[in-house]
Amino acid sequence: MSDLRTSEAPETIEQTLGIDIKPHRLAAYLKYLPLVGVAIIAAFIAVVMMDPFGSEKTPTFMTAEVARGDLTVFVTATGTLQPVNQVDVGAEVSGQILEVNVDFNDKVAPNQVLARLDTAQLEARVRQSAAQLESARARVKETEATELEARNALKRSLELFGRGNVSEQALDNAKAAHARALASVASAEAQVTVSEANLTADETNLSKAVITSPINGIVLSRKIEAGQTVASQFQTPILFTLAEDLTQMELVIDIDEADIGQVKEGQLAFFNVDAFPNRSFPASITSVRFAPKTVEGVVTYEALLAADNQELFLRPGMTATATITTAVRSDALLVPNTALRFQPAGPPRARNGSASGPPGLFRMFRFGSPRSEQKPLPPTADAEGVGRLWTLEDGQPSPSRVQVGITDGVKTELLTDEIVAGTRVVTGIERQPL
Repeated sequence: MSDLRTSEAPETIEQTLGIDIKPHRLAAYLKYLPLVGVAIIAAFIAVVMMDPFGSEKTPTFMTAEVARGDLTVFVTATGTLQPVNQVDVGAEVSGQILEVNVDFNDKVAPNQVLARLDTAQLEARVRQSAAQLESARARVKETEATELEARNALKRSLELFGRGNVSEQALDNAKAAHARALASVASAEAQVTVSEANLTADETNLSKAVITSPINGIVLSRKIEAGQTVASQFQTPILFTLAEDLTQMELVIDIDEADIGQVKEGQLAFFNVDAFPNRSFPASITSVRFAPKTVEGVVTYEALLAADNQELFLRPGMTATATITTAVRSDALLVPNTALRFQPAGPPRARNGSASGPPGLFRMFRFGSPRSEQKPLPPTADAEGVGRLWTLEDGQPSPSRVQVGITDGVKTELLTDEIVAGTRVVTGIERQPL
């Protein structure tokens, strides 16, 4: 069987692949390889000299016209609506809720009873304090009688001592007894004051068992039911949340630190809520806080906006997006921001109009594609408010330094006499096909 496989297997790789390559034929093919290489190099040089890809073409500039118009600058921020005056009503004493007299959305008046607590224990404490007060007052009378007795004894001792019938020690004892009697009277009177204070505190706690409204408003939330037990040992539990006047609302927004320099009190604004997407509500800024808020590395500042809500469309807790008008210009000289950002790109041109540097494909390889030649966009203006515009002179861009004013992100106000309305400024270069 081994001999059979050997006889059936091909003897060479050429026979397996079905080709016939003789050593003398391979040598003949290799003889022409240098000529082929020279031909490829010559073709490459011809392509480079012809420069079909890297030849410099005259660019086509895109322009825009400087025109006069109105410009309004806005700052946008989000926030939450809330009542102008919102009060949390709690219980200062502990006890079981006996009755609840109001519900959600009920209108309340000042001193109106909202709820009552069970007062059995509080009333017992009041009676106990009253009894202690009476006991303290009786103690005062007792000590006053003792003081009177000691004073009379001292008076007799003085008379007897003057006649020599009482020793000096007996006189000293009478004086000490009278002094102790006076001290007892003072102590009893002080205890009366303490008892009076305890009685007043217990009577106050009894009065606080009746929860009343401190303002004229509406009940936003009620957090208790009759039968629940209220414990106010460590902090005052909140039973009701009242809003004084829902016809006047307050929008609390967070303004980004980049925009806070433009926002001031008295500026007008409008905002939208998801409940009424097709309606805008007017507002005005009443306060801009100095304290920063930092959330996940983002710094914002809180501002308050006053909003009228006579129709009661707005409700506390709604999320609103506010647009604040920070600046308005009428009949201003306006230029597109793209013109202020434009800057010619690519290698410098020689006087004969051709591009300097390596020609053809070498230049393309050196500088990259046309997109890579584009430089980063500069800012619209420097720290002093000076920008640069480019106008066309003989088909080539010519720079002009201009003073700029406010911008809305699309157009910028020009504060210069060098550029007039109707002037066309360069905004970009049209991309040329390869």
